[in-house]
Order: sequence, then structure tokens, then C-alpha cells
Amino acid sequence: MNVLVSGSSGFIGGYVVQELLARGHQVVGIDNFSKYGKVEKSYDDDPNYRLVEGDAQDVELMTELLSDCDHFIAGAAMIGGISYFHAYAYDLLATNERIMAASCDAAIKAHSEGKLQKVTYLSSSMVFESTDVWPSVEGSEREIAPPLSSYGFQKLAVEYFARAAWDQYQLPYTICRPFNCVGIGEARALGDVEVASGNVKLAMSHVVPDLVQKVLKGQDPLHILGDGSQIRCYTYGGDLARGIVTAMEHPAALNEDFNLSTPVATSVLELAEVIWRKINGDRPLEIVSDPAYEYDVNRRIPSVDKAKEVLGFEADTSLDEMLDEVIPWIRQAQADGRI
Repeated sequence: MNVLVSGSSGFIGGYVVQELLARGHQVVGIDNFSKYGKVEKSYDDDPNYRLVEGDAQDVELMTELLSDCDHFIAGAAMIGGISYFHAYAYDLLATNERIMAASCDAAIKAHSEGKLQKVTYLSSSMVFESTDVWPSVEGSEREIAPPLSSYGFQKLAVEYFARAAWDQYQLPYTICRPFNCVGIGEARALGDVEVASGNVKLAMSHVVPDLVQKVLKGQDPLHILGDGSQIRCYTYGGDLARGIVTAMEHPAALNEDFNLSTPVATSVLELAEVIWRKINGDRPLEIVSDPAYEYDVNRRIPSVDKAKEVLGFEADTSLDEMLDEVIPWIRQAQADGRI
């Protein structure tokens, strides 16, 4: 099948393209390189992959690219760590709404006139930002209070776009909600705002790479945001890509939504301890708590039963396995000056 992936050079997008190619699909990627600049990927020279430099807000270009595609994975978005939610509160909302409207306009036309079968939308665990019930079950995002952050609110809007395009134009959809992606390939973003964390300045504001960077740079005591009780389910990028592509392909995923995540919950303190031990061995760990960001959700735990029962999907890469891949990659990226 021919698949268009928007945001194909992004963090999750890179894993998705790799998974699609591994399954024998013909892939067209579109990216404007606004986040990282041009990034070399291992599959750039794959004969089944074509990369188009362009903006997903360009309806004409998107319509042209979709005219010969069976599937569309809509992943393009302005996205970053928690510092993004505050530094770019308006831009996140406005830019991502424009991207989503253009993507849907193009997909509606391509579906009515061409062979486009379905759009697979990438949402976010942040749609559950305001919940006080865990684990978060698919459907509860429409019953709880809306997200407080503009990013979370816009990701919820993505899901409304998907359902509205079906209601009015019968454009088939599947919604995928990744939870806390961990992997390699995420460099310093061009627009990231540097944030001081103790004696180290960081620009990523994703907890795993940030903690790894600080420990590798010798920070002691180790600074964390808040008291470390925040709970996340850290999910490997390769597992997420497998779930996204499975959801794209699976007939039972039609007009359904899925949480894609490991079910294993880990506190920030537990994460810091594991990273510290992997790098510093038995050296004593001392923690300093810095003020948390306003939108630093204390607990984010998904129900993963639906994805397992309907798609047969489970995210089974352990945190240890993820860190054994991520730590050496960040060490080399630091040496090369890429982060």
C-alpha cells in the first residue's frame, strides 16, 4: 500500500516510517524541517521511500500527495517538551489547528476522488490531562474536564476533527494516543528555549533525555522538576510505531481510538534512580527538587486493554532496554554537539 506520513522526519515519525518500510509499504514523507532542520535517516535511500520538503498546512500540496495514497498517517504538529507548552502556548494551538484543518481538507478531497481509505491521526495522552481517575480508558476524554494546556486542548481537537470529518464526509479514521515516547534520534530543536536546571542548561524538556544529559554531564546533586512523584508510562518509540502501523492496517480499528503505551508506571524518582545507577553505579544519589511547571501532570496512566484485545498490540520493551539504547546515543550526541 502507498502511505503518506506527515511529520515524517520527526521523533515518532521516524520510527513510523521505518516500521512501514519494514512491512513492505511504499512511503511518502512530508516535513518542513521546522523543528530540527534536515535530519539524516537510515532509510533515506530506501527505494520505497520518497521525502517531500513541504508544509502540511499547504492544502494543494497535501491533496496532490494524497491522490495516489491508500493511507494517511497524520503526524505533523508543532510539538515539544513541557517547556514548549509554556513558551509557545499560542503557537502550538494556532499552528496545529491550521495543520489539522489542511490535512483534513486534503484527505476529504482525496477520499472522495481517489483511493484514500483512511486517516490515522496521532493524538496524545495529554487529552487526559484533567482526569482524576486512572487508568485512563478510551472514551473518558470526552467525559472529563477539558485539558488546561493549549497543547492538550489542541490534541483533543484533533480527535474532534477526526470524528467530524467522518460525521459529515464519511472520511474513515483511527485515533492513536502515544504515551511518553522514549527512543533515539531526538536532537536539539531549532526553536527550543534553554531552561536552567541546576548548573546545566537544557533545551528538550523531556524527562528521560533531560535526566540522562544531566547525569552524563556530572550534575550532582541531580535536579528534578517537582518532588519526583509524577508518574509516567515510558513507551519505546519502536513499540509505538508498531502500534500505529497495526492500527492503520487493522480492519477492526476503523473509526476507533486506541491508547498506545506500556502499562508499567514509573515515578520520576524511580526513573532518576535507574538512570543514575546505569551511569554512576553505586555512587550515592542526592536529589534536589526544582519548581514544577504549571502543566506538569502528576499522573498519566492509560488503560491498554483495548489495544491488546482489538489489535493484539502490546508495548513490551522494558525501561532497562530503552535506557541501554538511549544512554549511549545521548552520550555520542553530546560529544558531537547535537544536543
